[in-house]
Amino acid sequence: MATMTNKKDYYETLGVSKSATAEEIKKSFRNKARHLHPDNKDSGDEQAFKELAEAYEVLSDANKRANYDRYGHEGVKGAGQGFDNFDFSNFSSFGIDDIVDMLDSFFGGGGGSFRGGRRGGPEQGAHLKFDLEIDFLDAVFGTDKTVIVRRLEDCEGCNGSGAAPGSNPVPCVTCAGVGQVQQVINTFFGQALRVVSCPACQGSGSKIDKPCKDCKGEALVRKQREFQIKIPAGIDAGTRLRVQAGGDKGRKGGPFGDLFVVLHIKEHETFIRDGETIHIRQPIGYALAALGGEILVPTVEGAKPLKINAGTQTGTTMQMKGLGVPRFTGQQRKETRRGDQIVHLVVETPTRLSGEEKKLLEKLAELRGEKLSLTKGDIAQAQEAQKEKEAKANAEKAASQASDEAKKDAKDSDAGDSKDSKDSKANAKDAKGGKHAKNKKEDSKDDSFLDKIVDAFRPKNGETQK
Repeated sequence: MATMTNKKDYYETLGVSKSATAEEIKKSFRNKARHLHPDNKDSGDEQAFKELAEAYEVLSDANKRANYDRYGHEGVKGAGQGFDNFDFSNFSSFGIDDIVDMLDSFFGGGGGSFRGGRRGGPEQGAHLKFDLEIDFLDAVFGTDKTVIVRRLEDCEGCNGSGAAPGSNPVPCVTCAGVGQVQQVINTFFGQALRVVSCPACQGSGSKIDKPCKDCKGEALVRKQREFQIKIPAGIDAGTRLRVQAGGDKGRKGGPFGDLFVVLHIKEHETFIRDGETIHIRQPIGYALAALGGEILVPTVEGAKPLKINAGTQTGTTMQMKGLGVPRFTGQQRKETRRGDQIVHLVVETPTRLSGEEKKLLEKLAELRGEKLSLTKGDIAQAQEAQKEKEAKANAEKAASQASDEAKKDAKDSDAGDSKDSKDSKANAKDAKGGKHAKNKKEDSKDDSFLDKIVDAFRPKNGETQK
């Protein structure tokens, strides 16, 4: 174990915050204990498991946790000392979950003993799943369906006892009819009692000497049953509907499990569903697209009129409000908000024309000034226009390059003039400074010469000036 000076923080060891609730601490301990237990060949770590148990011993106790929060490890001296020399090999016959339960029992207020609940009593039956496929419109408006499932029920031949007629189950002598036996185990906390299912009667508390021929002593047989399923309007694929007590019968007189019906919806040849919105592709003729008009559009409620605007193009979408899927609320209601239907218009071009249709279209093209064929002159004119366009683009490019070069030369010239001006100013300054220094030097020389003359005519010691 780590020493008092370098022990890891208990909250960090358990992977919880200091404000974690007792339930969060317990949940984190159980998850980590399964992962770190030495019997776990993939991730077991005995040292880490001991540290985890020590941390849980402190933080699962309100008083110890308060002392730890106030004084740190010093406030809970002695905690976890029983783990230091503990050999987990003593638990090699127990499962990881059993050991985790035992630790949780001791630390969580189990009173120093390990006792499980009675396991020989009634058991709830298994839940069943049934996949049901329904039509598109049934999912939109709702419907009623009948499903047939095979589930376990009490055997009628033995009334669910498992014993042959005329005989009855007898109490198990190993567990005295209790269905459980106790085992004494030695732990680092002392001796504890471990309660397990009776191996002789598998926890039932009784044994059958003469089993029923119909159920082979199982007390349950599989039977076929029908259930009425109410499908709500607007239901979507993948939704699960629960039928209470529609599953298997529980053993030893236990209740039925539940039946879960998982819905699958068939695709529709016309409609595409997106949540509460229905999409539909609607072809229209070129005359209707150009002139506009009114058509009948399929909806989930039958054909409905839709106005087409003049000049409609392929890809135009139009909204038909309130003709989509009802909002699914899980309950049947008379008035429920519905989505919309989106109509995607596609202008179809005819592939076959009669002689009269062809003449009419040619006349229309003539009226609109549309050419249906090209002459050599048209092609030559287009080529000439392309050449002119390319020549113009090249001229603009050349002019742009010339302008850029002129700007660059002007910039370089301005930079050169500026440099020459700076050099001239610097030379003038240097010349002026040199001249000043020369004049100063000559004045200094003249002063020195005059000083010498004055010294020559100055009276010597003992002489007087005449």
